[in-house]
Amino acid sequence: MSDSLEILLTNDDGIDSTGIQALHDALGAIADVTVVAPATDQSACGRSISHEVDVDERELGYAVHGTPADCVVAGMADLCPDPDLVVAGCNKGANLGEYVLGRSGTISAAVEAAFFDVPAIATSMYVPIDDTPLGEVDLEPDAYAEATRITTYLAEHALEAGVFDHAAYLNVNVPVADGDPAAVEITDPSKRYEMDADRDGGRIHMKDRIWESMDPETIPDPEGTDRRAVAEGRISISPLTAPHSTNHHDVLSALAETYHESVGSPARRQ
Repeated sequence: MSDSLEILLTNDDGIDSTGIQALHDALGAIADVTVVAPATDQSACGRSISHEVDVDERELGYAVHGTPADCVVAGMADLCPDPDLVVAGCNKGANLGEYVLGRSGTISAAVEAAFFDVPAIATSMYVPIDDTPLGEVDLEPDAYAEATRITTYLAEHALEAGVFDHAAYLNVNVPVADGDPAAVEITDPSKRYEMDADRDGGRIHMKDRIWESMDPETIPDPEGTDRRAVAEGRISISPLTAPHSTNHHDVLSALAETYHESVGSPARRQ
């Protein structure tokens, strides 16, 4: 175990999930790992934050009765101060595409770390499913071998290599382990968005139709995107930044300059 590398490990599936246990065991071989994870499943909670949370000590680490963002803030402030790296995952289910970046609790933990100027890795695993809800799919620890392999490799080498001089965090998506290590591709998040909704009386059913088109033979996402890479069996690594950049433009500046003229300045309204 390294005496120098300190890792804060969190997730959004909850502290009792198989994915975080698998990452804890793998990362523990190269680093000092402190688990600060939600007490219950917090999937798709984004960067929601609580005013106060209860904390329990469990065998694996600290169980926070709150969100992944709560876990990172609590970890940085008290439970695991000054980590070298935050790792979030491994999420059961992929986090692919631009539209999930603000929705995923796994990715949101990495973004929260970025605001602390601490590099982060968010790792998720694509699980092909048919009609069975993802929450009902049981996976053995061996299924996470691809996730633990690449995450451990990145945790051990990315800091020294200077990767985080150019990226605030890495969004890593992997296929289910299938023997030999998969190929790795550096990707951009897919821009596709196919959310839909059906009304049934007084209830609206939300549906993410993107998952209907993950067949590698017909997937419409272009080469170089995270979704295509994972659908075709490769590991996707997207180097991302936080906070989000702004795009200043003369058109908006000109519009702002005419605001008072348009609505009337306070002096003219008196």
